[in-house]
Amino acid sequence: MRERVELATKCGVNFENGKLNIDGDPAYIRACCEGSLKRLGVDYIDLYYLHRIDTTRPIEVAVGELKKLVEEGKIKYIGLSEASASTIRRAHAVHPITAVQLEWSMWIRDAEEEVIPTCRELGIGIVVYSPLAKGFLSSGAKLVDNMSETDFRKGKGCTTSQLALAWVHHQGNNVCPIPGTTRINNLEQNIEALAVKLTAEEMAELDEIASSVKGDRYGPEMATWRHEETPPLSSWKVDA
Repeated sequence: MRERVELATKCGVNFENGKLNIDGDPAYIRACCEGSLKRLGVDYIDLYYLHRIDTTRPIEVAVGELKKLVEEGKIKYIGLSEASASTIRRAHAVHPITAVQLEWSMWIRDAEEEVIPTCRELGIGIVVYSPLAKGFLSSGAKLVDNMSETDFRKGKGCTTSQLALAWVHHQGNNVCPIPGTTRINNLEQNIEALAVKLTAEEMAELDEIASSVKGDRYGPEMATWRHEETPPLSSWKVDA
């Protein structure tokens, strides 16, 4: 059974005194990995992500430790989450990055500026979280019902969330959305979205509709790829 499961988990974030702390210290990364292996009762993790980028340390330091975990057989592949294009390049130079997790949906498009083109150039898979815009694109149950009979979305016979997921699926074979759900019915609908086919013209129309909604997705206090630059490796000094 284990070989039929692709297991992914993350490291590099903890809570101290009720405050979120991003920690890319090699010792902490190793402790997180070994703790996950023990809790999950497995010998290895297929895909191991840095949950967020520690901007106090060069990315090469964290990825260097992840590379050691690969060499030891404790993880198979390395992933990043919310990393900038330059951080991805630097990390990829240390060890091939298999996947980058980022937020992307019909109305969350900022990653298209730099991050997504970089992933495609380097052959890195794109794992899309919040493909339904944190539920916004799945909460309008009456949206499809209120469309005119000539609207192509009405003719698709799908839900709003299925249409939004289909848009993500059509971004390329290296793109994998991970919509969250707490109900079996919603899970089944999400799977059925794979059957929704969109033409280039329909994709363009959806892009045009979505382009009317613009703005930052978070305030400056949140750790997104825009703020995830790390110091150069030349600045790093290891304590003796």
